[in-house]
Formats: sequence, C-alpha cells, structure tokens
Amino acid sequence: MKSSSPWHKLADAEAAVNRAVAATRVGRYFKLEARKSSFTKELRAGAATFLTMAYIISVNAAILTDSGGPCTVGDCTPVVVGNSTATPGPECTVGSNPGYEQCLGRAKSDLIVATAVAAMAGSFAMGALANLPLGLAPGMGANAYFAYNMVGFHGSGSIPYGTALAGVMVEGIVFFALSAVGLRSRLARMIPRNIRLSTAVGIGLFLAFTGLQAHQGVGLVGASPSTLVTLAACSETDPATGACIGGTMRSPTFWLGAVGFLITATCLARDIKGAMIYGIVFVTVVSWIRGTAVTVFPDTAAGNAGFDYFKKVVDFHMIKTTAGQLSFGGLRHGNALLAVFTLLYVDVLATTGTMYSMAEYGGFTDGAGGFDGEYRAFLVDAGSTVLSAALGSTTVTTYIESTAGIREGGRTGVTAITVAACFLASLFFGPVLTSVPPWAVGPSLVLVGAMMMRVASDIEWADMKEAIPAFVTMALMPLTFSIANGIIAGLGVYVALHCYDWTRLAWRRASRVLDERRNQIAASSTSEAGGGGIPAAAAHEV
Repeated sequence: MKSSSPWHKLADAEAAVNRAVAATRVGRYFKLEARKSSFTKELRAGAATFLTMAYIISVNAAILTDSGGPCTVGDCTPVVVGNSTATPGPECTVGSNPGYEQCLGRAKSDLIVATAVAAMAGSFAMGALANLPLGLAPGMGANAYFAYNMVGFHGSGSIPYGTALAGVMVEGIVFFALSAVGLRSRLARMIPRNIRLSTAVGIGLFLAFTGLQAHQGVGLVGASPSTLVTLAACSETDPATGACIGGTMRSPTFWLGAVGFLITATCLARDIKGAMIYGIVFVTVVSWIRGTAVTVFPDTAAGNAGFDYFKKVVDFHMIKTTAGQLSFGGLRHGNALLAVFTLLYVDVLATTGTMYSMAEYGGFTDGAGGFDGEYRAFLVDAGSTVLSAALGSTTVTTYIESTAGIREGGRTGVTAITVAACFLASLFFGPVLTSVPPWAVGPSLVLVGAMMMRVASDIEWADMKEAIPAFVTMALMPLTFSIANGIIAGLGVYVALHCYDWTRLAWRRASRVLDERRNQIAASSTSEAGGGGIPAAAAHEV
C-alpha cells in the first residue's frame, strides 16, 4: 500500500513538476532528460552555487573601494585652520576626511550593485546561451590587481580609475575577439605549464597577504620601519603609514575576525555547502551591534549615517558614480598597456582553466578535449567583462565554486539561471551588503588563497629549469605586491634558463637541414657526372 505521508506527497508533486517541465519546449532546450537531470534538482544546484559564491558581492565591492573608485581630492572636505579654510591636499585621501569617506561610501554602494549586475548578467547568459551550470562574477585576483597595482590604494597608483576601467574593457574586447576566432585555448597552451600553475599560487599568496592587512583584512600584518612588515593586530594604528602605535595583538576586530576564520575553515574542512558565507555572516552580525569595541557603526557622524542607512535593510540602489567612468586616452602609456596585458594573461589562465576543469568534473567533455557549449561559453565570459567594466567593476570569470552546484546534480543552464535570479534578489539588500566590515572579509581572502595552493604540488620541483621560474613567479607577487611583476619575472627567468637549450635545438635543426641539402647537391652532382638522367639513389633501387 502506498504511503500517504506529507513527505511522499511532496515527492510525488516534485516528480510531477519535473516530468511536466521536461516535456516542455524549455525542458527540451536545456536537455534536462538528456543530461539525466530534473528541474527541481537544477534549482537546488543553483542555490548551492550561489551560497558558495555570494561572498563576492561584498568582497569585490570592498576591494575595489580601496582603490578610491571615482573619488578624488576634490571630494575632500576643506580643512578649517583658524578663521580660514584651506584647500585639502592629497593627504586627505589617506586620513579620515568626512567628504572623502562619504564619496567612498557612495562608491561602495555603486560597486555592490555593479558586482551583482555583472554576476547576474554573466550567469544568466551562461545558462541561456551555453546551457552550462556555471556561475560567473567579477574574479578574485584581477580585482586585487586592479585596486592595489593599477589604481593603487585610494588612487595612489600610476593609472587613474577611469583609465583602468577602460583597460578592463579593452581586455574584454580582445578576449572576445580571441574567443570568436578560436585562439583563446591555443594561447593558454602556449604559456609554460609550470608558469601557469605558479601564477595561480602567487595570486593566492597575494590575496592572503591582502586579507592579513588592515585596510582590507584582519590587520594581523602591519608596517615596520626596520623589517618592512611585522606582526600587528594593534589596538591603534597610524592611518597614514599603518604603523602600530598601540599594543600588538590587542585589536578586538582582529580576534573577532580570527573567530570568523575558524568558523569558515571548519566548514570548509567538513565540506559544508556555503562554507565561505558562514564566517562572514557571523562576524558581520556581531559587528552590527552598536556600543561595542568591534562595531562597524561607531558613535561618529560617519557611523551614525551608516547606521541610518543600514536600518533601511531593503533598498534598491541605482549606480550614480562608477558607471561609464571610462577614459581611453590614458591607455597610450606603457604602464597601462602592461596592465591590459596582465589582465588578459590572468583571464586566459583563470577562465580557460576553470571552464575545462568544471566541464571535466561535470562530465561535459568530449573525446577531442573540448566540451559541449564551449564556444558560446567563452564568448559569454568575455562579453560579461565588457559589461562589468562599463558598470565600474573588473574582469568577470567563471567561478570554481560552481562545483558546489554540479555536486548537487546541476547539469544544465537552469542552474546558472537560478544563480542569476539569486544575484538579482541581492540587488534589493544594498544597506545590508554595504555594512560588511573588512575584518569579516579578510578571513575569506586568506582562505581563498589557501585553496589556490593546491596546484603547487603539480609543479615540477625536481627540474630546476622549471622550478626556479615557478618560484620566482609566486614569490614576487606578494613580496612586490604586484601580480604583473611576478608574471614578468617568472617568464623572463624561464626564457633565460631555457635559452641555451632552445639555441642548441635550433642549431641542431639548422645543421640537419644543411646536411640534407649538401647530400642532395652531392647526389645531384654524382648523377650528372655519370652522364645518366637517373639519380644514383633511384638507380640503386632499380
């Protein structure tokens, strides 16, 4: 006798819905039955993917806000000296100038929306056009390079924000063209394998180092006049230099961030879905409590304004300052062109590698090494970067966190469209997402860096010609705080160490060609001297 319990009724209803959807034109388009999936399974897979990558909304916005975004000295509040008002100088962008802080707040709200919209559009297009269960969003690594190497902290770098965005858009257009003509995967294979692997490791170390600092992390590492960096987590720091002027390891926000780190690390170790979210949520909620040493809303004018906005909870924010800030004129300079090349290099490695690994994991690969929907997937990824740059954000990439949805059974584009729907819903919670403090975000950067270390074991450490360039690549990225420096140095050392071998190989090939040519000439001369029209080799065969 068939059970009539509520759970069985629910299961029967779910099965009926799945059969009905699979039989529709939509179900056939997404190949639900062909890929042995179902509509409700795809919805659950999309929710799982979103939970594992939702952290990027606040993390990406926080990192890009560190660049200062469109904020300049002109946004600073004039300084009152006695009875006169002085025009603020560049130092106002480093301290706690009220006008500049308000501009940063507006920019962060804009960047949260830009991140969510870019992720929503990219994920939707990936599902609707390529029919793949892959979530897209502005990528980690490229955003840090943009904020700290290209634009610099609060605009202290060599490339203005608008020019940097133009560089991101140009990179996206070039990437789209390479994908359209089928050169993308070929370019990725041209880069030495060990350099590719060490680049991922170096970016991971770069992100971890960023998450350990005060501006965008827990503040465990600080500046030192004698050793450059030292143990910090100070109760008070110099806002200009970051040097410790209070006791070390006495920062309440550091210890709260350390608890968040342990929560997230434990969830990752136990393979809990959405692990990256739980630590951020815990630290953030505790930091919302006013009147504590760890509050993100101190009893100041800025803190009160932030709390008033936070209390709205639901609010749809329109981008006001970051969209359309493109300035292509500055791309003529060498440093800007180098930045575009670096972004293209990282994008080729990250996105191409991630897509192929996800296709392998999900069983989409074919016998030729490609995967179903490959061509459209590459075009969607590149096109999403162009949109992201127009909104004020950075390079969009396919997220490795998509494995969470694939593990839940996601096999079609319905999973990606579900991810897009979740990002759309997040657009209405701007007041909550803008109130995530740096000490909640820092632990996730460190753990993302830890997860990127896994490929280090694949480097050929026994071969010094491969190991040394790989080490130089990964070491110089955090130590020079530049992803570009690590890549350039690693490739340079690789060429230098292999130059002798390449020259020797070229000489051998040239010698072989010359020897063959001399033999042909000698054979021809012998046949002519013999007076016959048949070459000597042919005569011997006869």
